[in-house]
Amino acid sequence: MKSELNGKTILLGVSGGIAAYKTPELVRLLKKAGASVQVFMTEPAKQFVTPVTLGTVSENPVLSDVFPGNREGSWTVHIHQARRAALFIVAPATANTLAKLAHGHADNMLTTTYLALPPEVPVLIVPAMDTDMFVHPATQANLEILRGRGHVILPPDDGPLASGLSGPGRMPEPAKIAETAAGILKSEPKILAGKRVLISAGPTREPIDPVRFISNYSSGKMGFALAETAARLGAEVTLVSGPVHLSDPAGLRVIRVESALEMQKALESEFPRTDLLIMAAAVADYRVETVAGSKIKKEDSGNLELKLVKNPDILAGLGKKKKHQTLVGFALETDRIVENATRKLKEKNLDAIVLNRANEPGAGFETDTNIVKILFPDGTVTEFSKMLKKDLAGQILSVCSRVMEHNHV
Repeated sequence: MKSELNGKTILLGVSGGIAAYKTPELVRLLKKAGASVQVFMTEPAKQFVTPVTLGTVSENPVLSDVFPGNREGSWTVHIHQARRAALFIVAPATANTLAKLAHGHADNMLTTTYLALPPEVPVLIVPAMDTDMFVHPATQANLEILRGRGHVILPPDDGPLASGLSGPGRMPEPAKIAETAAGILKSEPKILAGKRVLISAGPTREPIDPVRFISNYSSGKMGFALAETAARLGAEVTLVSGPVHLSDPAGLRVIRVESALEMQKALESEFPRTDLLIMAAAVADYRVETVAGSKIKKEDSGNLELKLVKNPDILAGLGKKKKHQTLVGFALETDRIVENATRKLKEKNLDAIVLNRANEPGAGFETDTNIVKILFPDGTVTEFSKMLKKDLAGQILSVCSRVMEHNHV
């Protein structure tokens, strides 16, 4: 653990839950591993552990007031602390603090410093509360917002709680939190440093009238995971996304679009400056020829017939314009999957294509996991077993990096 944490500045936010009594041991472990620890406490946290205790074990004065008195530059201390951080940890993170972090409240030193963090600083959040509070839809929605920002959520343990009940909600032991922190800071080769990466994600919507549209089930999760991972690997990333319920990843340039024609325009504009394009979006194949200017009424239309016209094949068009760029596509198939994907690989002039099956459990749209094969023009295939899309993103980008190197030898 020492090699990852040694010499790093860790900001530790402690909020007001009974699990705060464990934080002196967490500070001790971080310090033992060579880290410098600065503790931030909310006022309720002081009911469970004292600032004197945490200040003693951290060897730094604990901060809790937004404008700490008797401190030079007290009005900007949160800015300077945020810029020193290698990692920001919130443990325990109560339901109240999770809500504040998710929605940008800045009413104490912990939440104010969080908002001042540079986008490249990783965040580890350790929820701890009673089971009913943890599983409440509001808490889960706030955790999903924070996950969408790329933060690491260390799930609570299952076991006896202070209320006398038992269930998920216990803060993991300090050793596990320190181990997770070390893993986050483990050096990762910046294999995409200096590269411009363009990624498309999500579905498109093709309007029928002002209230209806043609679309598909794409959630955008795979494309967003690729974009976040590419940025972590050193790339300058532009993400072109159709309509999805995901927050913009921190530190990336995000272009939001609706229709296939809008996505085509955005991608063609960015493509000349791109080193690697990954087309993970599920673009609608067809659009309505004539969009109604007002809502089509059922009683006025009888048996409604829509005339559809083909949308442009965006990736094939970019394949024809390819010069120095590496192009990687996605193919979601239901039958004759390898045959269909191989045809797309060749017709679109791609360097690789990521193939998954729409009707395979744990793969395809709206799942957190995926199961893929990557096909190459020379006929070779690389297969991956089921894994989280966030983990799979790293595997795909590692392949892309090798393809880019081969293309430019």
